[in-house]
This record gives sequence, structure tokens and C-alpha cells, in this order.
Amino acid sequence: MDGKPGIAFISTSVDTAIAAPCLMKNARPHKPDNHPGPLAGYRVLELGSTVAGPFCGRLFADFGAEVIKVEPADGDPVRSMGKRYQGKSLYAASIFRGKRLISVDLRTAQGQDLVRKLAAKSDFLIENFRPGALEAWGLGYDALSQINPGLIMIRISGYGQTGPYSQRPGYGVICEAVSGLRHLTGDPDRPPGRIATSTTDYITGLYAAFGAMLALESRHRSGKGQVIDAALYEGAFSFMEPHVPAYEKLNAVAMRAGSRLPGNTPNNLYLARDGQYIHITAASDGVFKRVAAVIGQPGLADDPRFKTAVARAGNEDVLDDIISAWTKQHDCAELERLLHEAAVPAARIFTIEDIFRDPHYAARGMLAAVPDDDLGSVTMPAVVPKLGTTPGAIRHAGHRVGQDTRMVLREVAGMTDDEIAQLETAGVVACDPHADQPRGVEASEAS
Repeated sequence: MDGKPGIAFISTSVDTAIAAPCLMKNARPHKPDNHPGPLAGYRVLELGSTVAGPFCGRLFADFGAEVIKVEPADGDPVRSMGKRYQGKSLYAASIFRGKRLISVDLRTAQGQDLVRKLAAKSDFLIENFRPGALEAWGLGYDALSQINPGLIMIRISGYGQTGPYSQRPGYGVICEAVSGLRHLTGDPDRPPGRIATSTTDYITGLYAAFGAMLALESRHRSGKGQVIDAALYEGAFSFMEPHVPAYEKLNAVAMRAGSRLPGNTPNNLYLARDGQYIHITAASDGVFKRVAAVIGQPGLADDPRFKTAVARAGNEDVLDDIISAWTKQHDCAELERLLHEAAVPAARIFTIEDIFRDPHYAARGMLAAVPDDDLGSVTMPAVVPKLGTTPGAIRHAGHRVGQDTRMVLREVAGMTDDEIAQLETAGVVACDPHADQPRGVEASEAS
């Protein structure tokens, strides 16, 4: 399924990285390569929408799988999220990267039949409808596994496929509230805050992709697929790990702590002389000795209040005041230099502008300028993680709605141009008018 004409591979290895040239002087010219990726040869049918499902599918695409994304004629809701440039969603350009985009009305019997045809020839199916929706369309796992026993179905939902909350509408930040994680986000004297990105969707999409790889390993032995049940609230709840046994044994209810990490001191944000902030972490005894030395108070390492990690955690207010008094005497850049020279983990708080100018991001190739059919190119985060011998790659930015409908239905579903045209006329599928005309159309127009 790889090596098709017209597909350009954009490597995210260090040697071929591209960053935005207007902001980074050390951007390197792009050198396309032909790494197929470790998932080359696998096909993924993505029915998911918004963030969790598409992010899961994006991970497959990054590592070489053929991902066929299905969306309605008016587009996936993620196209309305984030910033736009020249009328195009920049978020969609990244999260739909490397995928083949087709538009199918899943509410129609003919649209559901198309899904069956595609699922019969797919290794994975990703969906994040409310539990029971696919079953109502005759597209549940029991039905699809009859025609494709090896199919691995990745089911992402708010609260899981079972349980009393399973039929509640799920949304990342809502499920984050149920998980307990939201209660810990922000400052103790303010209402719970949030991170200004779809954190829980990304967490769960990552778990779902990991589960799919485990199911694939099982299929290698059994020949059978299975269902991955990934719930948004459970993905977020898994990050509550230290607080679960603490409540069970001590009845301790964790609370928001601002920039601190309770029980791990010093681990906080400190104000510099120039008004910037720097985060310093020195929880281990060895690192704390280096902090004590760099702030000019080596005796703190032998002070009974701070000699051990447990003692420091019990005296975090006093210790934070001592460190803060030192940081306020220096500008942030000087603090970074002194702390880095002393081998103390510390960093100022980066903005996205800082990231575009940062030499480490450039050296690691983490800003990839990827070809886009409409914008020329668009910069997006590179593939993570970096594999030594079978690296991932970004083949292209996200396509337009229905840009690949005709090609996919021809190549995978085995349909003729006349059959596709009939479905388009009936509103079952939508085809991008600027892409892949039926065979013979371009020739007739040229003549």
C-alpha cells in the first residue's frame, strides 16, 4: 500500500528536518526519503471524529499505515477548531496528515454498505461514536468480525462501552472532570483550571493506539482480532495514580497546588528579576546539594529540615522562600545558565514563539514544514517517537473533504466511476471537485 505515485514522504529525522524559515535561520533544506514506516502494509479505517479518534489515526499514519478517514460532507468538527489560514483549518492540516480522506454519509444504508466493504479489507477500525451507534447501523464488532475475523476495532468513548455512564455524551474536558484530574489543575485559591489543549483526548488516543499494537501482537498468534475499549475518563484517571492509594490508606483528598508538585520539593515556579518565571526541580538529595551550592548556601543540604526528600516535602514553604529570594536577584537567562552549569533541571516557560526560535527543536527536527495542496506548506509537530531504523514520516498535510473519495472507492472498494457517480448524485458520498476526476473527464475537457 506504500509507494503510490504522487505520495511524498516528509521525513522527521534530524537529517531531513524543516522548520519555518521565517522564524528559524538554521532550517535545513528538505531531502525527501522513502522510509515506508514500521506499519506499512496495514490499513486503518478511521470513523472517529474531533480529536481522540483522529489523533489515534494520525499515529498510525505517521508510522506508515494507510489510513482512510471517513467524514461527513460538511467536514469533521475538528475543522472548525483552532486557527484558520486562507480559509483552511490549520488544526485539520496537522491531525489529518498522511491520511486519505473520503466523505460518506453513514446514516444511509448505502453508506453503511461502503463501510462494510472497506472494513472487510482493513486491519483496524477506529470509531468514537456513543456506544451502540455502530450496532444500530449494523456495523458493530460482532457484525464486522463475521466478514473480517482479523479486524481490530478501536472504540473510543467518554465512559466506555459498559457501565451506568456509558450512554452519556462524552467530551474530553468533561470526562477529565469526572476523572479527578481536573480537580488538581490550577491554583488552590481558584476554581479548577484547564490546559488549553485537548489533553484527555490525546491521552486516550495514545492509549488506544497502544492497545491496538497489543491486539496486533495477539493477532499474529491467534489470527483473530478483538475490541479495544478506550474511555476518555479512564485515560485521564490513570494519571491520578499516586492519589488513589493515598486516599484508600489515608483518606487524603488531593488538592490543586498551582505550580508545585506536592510531596516533591523543590519543584516549583520561581520569579526572576526581569519578571519571567523559571521552573526548578531538585527532588533528589544529590541534585538538591547542587541547588544549595549554586544559590550560595551549601549548608542547606545538611540542615535537618532539608537533608532528605521527605524532610524537604514537609518544609516546602520555607524552602521555596529561600530559593525565590535567590532567583529574584537574577534575570531568567542568567538563572538558566547558572542552573544548567550546576546540572540542575531548570527551564524558563517556553511560548510557541520560543519554540520556533529554539536551536534544540531545530536540531531534533521537531518542526516539520509539510507540503500542503492549498497552502504550499504548513509547519506542524514532527513524528514522535523517533525510531532508529524504521522512522515515521509525514507524507502530506491533511487533505480537503472528500479529496480521496473516488480513488479509495476505486482502489479499495473496487467500484467503477459510474457507481461512484451514482452515489455522489444520491448524496451518499461527496467528492472534492478539484481532485481525481473520473477517468476520461480530464482528457475530454482538454480536447
